[in-house]
Amino acid sequence: MLLTSELTAPQSDPVALLVEYCAPRSLLLLLDNCEHVIGAAAELAQTLLTHCPDLTVIATSREPLAVPGEFVRPVEPLPPDPAHRLFTERATAVRPDFDPQEDAEAVAEICRRLDGLPLAIELAAARLRLLTPRQIADRLDDRFRLLTSGSRTVLPRQQTLRAVVDWSWDLLDEPERTVLREASVFAGGWDLPAAEAVCTGPAVDLVGALVDKSLLIAEPTATGDMRYRMLETIHEYASERAAETPQLRAAAADRHTAYVRALVEKAEPLLRSADQLPWIQRLETELDNIRAALQRTIESRRTEDALALALGVAWFWWLRNYRRESMEWIDRILRLAPPMPPAPSEGTGSVSDDGTDDPLHWSWMSLRMLRLFVATESGSTDELTGDDNRAYIARVRDAFARPGPAAARFPGLIWPFVAAFLDDSDAARAAMDQVVANCREYGGDWEVGVSLMFRTHLAVDAPGNLSGVDDDLAELRVLSRRAGDRWMRAQVSSAAGEAAMARGLHEEARAEYDEALRLAYEVGAYAETPFLIVRLAEIAFREGDRDLAMKALHEGGAEADRYGVADARAFMRMLQSMMALDAGDIAEARALLEASRADADRGSPPPQFIAGLRNVEANIVAAESGPEQALPLLRHALREALEGRCAELVIAALVDSGATLVSRLGDHPRAVRLLAFGTRLRNGTPRPMPERSDAEQVEQKARTSLGANRYNTEHATGTNLTAPEALTDLRAAET
Repeated sequence: MLLTSELTAPQSDPVALLVEYCAPRSLLLLLDNCEHVIGAAAELAQTLLTHCPDLTVIATSREPLAVPGEFVRPVEPLPPDPAHRLFTERATAVRPDFDPQEDAEAVAEICRRLDGLPLAIELAAARLRLLTPRQIADRLDDRFRLLTSGSRTVLPRQQTLRAVVDWSWDLLDEPERTVLREASVFAGGWDLPAAEAVCTGPAVDLVGALVDKSLLIAEPTATGDMRYRMLETIHEYASERAAETPQLRAAAADRHTAYVRALVEKAEPLLRSADQLPWIQRLETELDNIRAALQRTIESRRTEDALALALGVAWFWWLRNYRRESMEWIDRILRLAPPMPPAPSEGTGSVSDDGTDDPLHWSWMSLRMLRLFVATESGSTDELTGDDNRAYIARVRDAFARPGPAAARFPGLIWPFVAAFLDDSDAARAAMDQVVANCREYGGDWEVGVSLMFRTHLAVDAPGNLSGVDDDLAELRVLSRRAGDRWMRAQVSSAAGEAAMARGLHEEARAEYDEALRLAYEVGAYAETPFLIVRLAEIAFREGDRDLAMKALHEGGAEADRYGVADARAFMRMLQSMMALDAGDIAEARALLEASRADADRGSPPPQFIAGLRNVEANIVAAESGPEQALPLLRHALREALEGRCAELVIAALVDSGATLVSRLGDHPRAVRLLAFGTRLRNGTPRPMPERSDAEQVEQKARTSLGANRYNTEHATGTNLTAPEALTDLRAAET
């Protein structure tokens, strides 16, 4: 028997019947997987919601229904932990003895590369009948052929991974398919301007439609913009579809390369300005796209684009410590280079005469210079030895040693660092004077500032008692503030800290290092931070605060390990060795010394560091075997430091150690002479601890043994001693 109300709707109108049934009831209606009938589903939902006040509709679809009052809740891919659990559950159903911990790394890679997609993870787990987790992970580049073993009881479109994505593809219109093909040239995501530059058609509408259909993911950025990306599975599928239309994909790839090149060329000068922080972050965000463009241009031998990309991102690579990666890209590009032209004839008087008509000549030479510079700073110095390599280095150096614009911009202006592998330190200092003069003529504030900064660092480490350093530092402070580059400002503070440290002004040095560290962190110059932290640790040690020194050394060592800065790690180990020796732990001091030496062998330590390392070694040998065994080592270290043109304070530290060893042998007259010579070398700079304590003991023993008159005589003689005479004294003490 039918109720009267059930007879009021026309029996031929199912929607009217459904409305009449639902209107007086509180119901939940589920519309599942309605993307293939999205229009009809939207119309039905709107009709029902309009006439049924207590009805709630939940619709599952790959795109919203777009009806009034709709609340969209995206169903995100599974996070790592639930994805791992799903894989394990399905895997144990296939292989009851499966233990995910046996190959946890491969399981994690499978879940990550399958984007946490439940069906894909289930299909991958089903493959454990035949393959191990590692074999599955290694085959995910061909995932659509691999993941084909779904349940026979589900719909055909859910039985394989390809069928699932095919289903979504078939629901797209042709402009949407075109944009998805074109967007496959991106790597790591893109923003709307990039989409407009690379994709054809109305990018805003089409990208939005693909986001609505869950084929693109839209994510807000910290700057308030929106960034888009594909899941790896969708990206692989879109790339396959793009390969079906090679002309369309090639055109999109060309537009992508042009967009990335324009981006890095615009960013390059701004990376050294007060506006650098957002541009550094921009290149970090676009790094995968930069890599994709580099890969494409190298494979297609488009050398002009490859050179422009590499040189445009060169300073970013350097600043953000992508140095090893940069060497790999540069090496690949240089394999495409034409033979290096002969050196230009002497006396042409023309700064534009480079001996070639190749319009890319200076780009090739700049890339060669960049490669050599990165090698010197990354410890890859083996390739800089040998006659053939020296001739190559000399040719690159000579190209930039001539005045001109190319030598007044990065990387051309750093040619003296390469020249240092061919010449002595005096020649390197003269070369820096040339660079400063050339940058004043052809460069801007940044270029002049960097050349002055490099010259200042050289002056601190060279003989001359910091001659000219104060004038350069004063100009540097003006230039660095005007340029706005935080890296340069950090370097200026670091150089000022080195100068203050050399003069024994620890408080001033600490303030400068603190400021340099703050700026380095701000700009993300993480290759610089470990050294600055270790320098702060050294100040604490010199002032007797061992606890603070150890804490800072631990922090500096952790950062050196994190960012692969071998030189800073070597310095840290040497300082730890000094502290262990000072505390009387000889075995620990020896172990740390060997660790420091091993780190130094992996880096490119300067002569003053080598001198310091040998000084510590001599003192350890003295503690292990007596001063007579240590003296030959120390004498060799002193000769090496003199030949390496180390600063007076470095020489003084070695001479002071010699005085201590000679004093322990009972040769007090020679000890007094050496100590007086060391004092003169310091030019009024007080000795730091623990050298000051050692010197006081030497002096006290000598006064007691020699008496005032003899002591004063030997001291006066030592004040006038020369370096060769000091070496002679040390040799004489060995016998």
